[in-house]
Amino acid sequence: MDHEPLPSESHAEVRIVAATPEVARRVAEVLRHCFASNEQRSYPAGRGGGTRLHLTLDTAHAAEPARSWLATSESTGHDQTHADEV
Repeated sequence: MDHEPLPSESHAEVRIVAATPEVARRVAEVLRHCFASNEQRSYPAGRGGGTRLHLTLDTAHAAEPARSWLATSESTGHDQTHADEV
């Protein structure tokens, strides 16, 4: 499996897979209320239809409620990938 380079320390790459582009956009909009982000990119999600949306979040510029959640969260130390992730 090819691995993409990791984003910078204060950024996170997010992939949203949804049945319709509208659902993917609604989820992305919620994330943008919590974090600064770049322009989203969308792609077909495969044979079954649907949409895959990619965006990069800037966690250094978090808004509430993400700011308070980030301040109190702790990493579990688990680096797990779902079976269907690429």
